[in-house]
Amino acid sequence: QVQLVESGGGLVQPGGSLTLSCAASGRVFSLNTMGWYRQVQGKQRELVASHTTGGTTAYGDSIKGRFTISRDNAKNTVYLQMNSLKSEDTAVYYCNFVGYGDAEILDFWGQGTQVTVSS
Repeated sequence: QVQLVESGGGLVQPGGSLTLSCAASGRVFSLNTMGWYRQVQGKQRELVASHTTGGTTAYGDSIKGRFTISRDNAKNTVYLQMNSLKSEDTAVYYCNFVGYGDAEILDFWGQGTQVTVSS
């Protein structure tokens, strides 16, 4: 099992910034990908950003240039710096962990944290 603890969501005005963090514990394989997805009610969950232990990052098209993902491998923690927030960024943000073992792949989700962008 992998436990994911998310923090940093909340209410912010348009144009503002927020930082989300997600810490993984438990069966954290040394080779893994951690990332953030978001979901608006009635819509599919979409990739925001992901970061492998090797340093490869990926970003969703809607947030490129505004959000930055980083991680601290020693702490098994991933961060999402969100700048220039827009009302359409309002969603529940979920942390995702995918661990690659010799004979198995682990896939876990956090409980989600609400981000609301509103004046």
